[in-house]
Amino acid sequence: MLELQWPWMLLAAPLPWLVYRFVNPAPRAAGAALRIPFYRDLADIAGEHSEHRETLKRWQRLIPWLIWVLLVVAASRPVWLGETVQIERSGRDLMIAVDLSGSMEIADMELNGQAVNRLVVTKHVLNDFIDKRKGDRLGLILFGTQAYLQAPLTFDLKTIGTLMDESSIGMAGNKTAIGDALGLAVKHLRKRPQDSRILILMTDGANTAGEITPVQAAKLAASENIRIYTIGLGADEMIQPGLFGSSIGARRINPSEDLDEKTLKEIAELTGGQYFRAKNTEGLEKIYAELDNLEPVKQNKERFRPSIALFFWPLALALILSLIMATLRAFPEASISQTGRNRQ
Repeated sequence: MLELQWPWMLLAAPLPWLVYRFVNPAPRAAGAALRIPFYRDLADIAGEHSEHRETLKRWQRLIPWLIWVLLVVAASRPVWLGETVQIERSGRDLMIAVDLSGSMEIADMELNGQAVNRLVVTKHVLNDFIDKRKGDRLGLILFGTQAYLQAPLTFDLKTIGTLMDESSIGMAGNKTAIGDALGLAVKHLRKRPQDSRILILMTDGANTAGEITPVQAAKLAASENIRIYTIGLGADEMIQPGLFGSSIGARRINPSEDLDEKTLKEIAELTGGQYFRAKNTEGLEKIYAELDNLEPVKQNKERFRPSIALFFWPLALALILSLIMATLRAFPEASISQTGRNRQ
């Protein structure tokens, strides 16, 4: 169906006629008369083409009006509306905060049988989680020494996934500002409806930077009805190879000894969320599957009609008519000049 988004612009259509009808033309300056000895010849040439001139004059009077009408139609923003489409929205606003500190470089996890660092596993699992968030608004916070809002809450899941893929260890600093990341999430989630404010925090360490402590930020989140689900990332056992990578002198270590599970549990409890421990890729995948059960989707149907802008069609036609009008104005002069040369 054709629709004009600014139909009131059509009121400007009679404006040129009103100006022509009620505004007096500017006075013409009297010019000096010029005597032409061959005026009779020019009059004869003009007489031979009088009918052609009259036709051209009619078009020259009509075309400016057509151009003006086309410009007014283009200004009224014509669009073609398609059939009504229903979209299911969950109404859930989900912010994801991911740790990019230096410790995320520890290769204590496996993916497809190969040892990889924690960030690689995080990206792998998060991409699948993001793809399944149809109907959710997602936001992304990346933090290290500083916390940055990489993407505000949006339905554009593809962009969220791309930004996550492009993140790298240390891009926000090598320390861990958990409190600042929570505070930044609260700042953006507090503007959303109360029943849908959710934050997922992923970290493999303890708070070592920032202006606010994690517990203080968690209390602020609780006052804003924001639920926080915290995920402690990293294996609890890793074999460190001996000299020159051999098994001689190898020893078992705990790569997650810096993980502050106590604080992460307290953050979750204060906000009505839950703490999860992800020691490997499979464990992290199960956590995200469980998050779907803990936060069920509330489907809301929204209707919209896709539209295609059409303003460029009358605009292009007005441009073509402008070129035709310029050609018609130049044509009589060329015709007279050519006729004069033929008589000579």
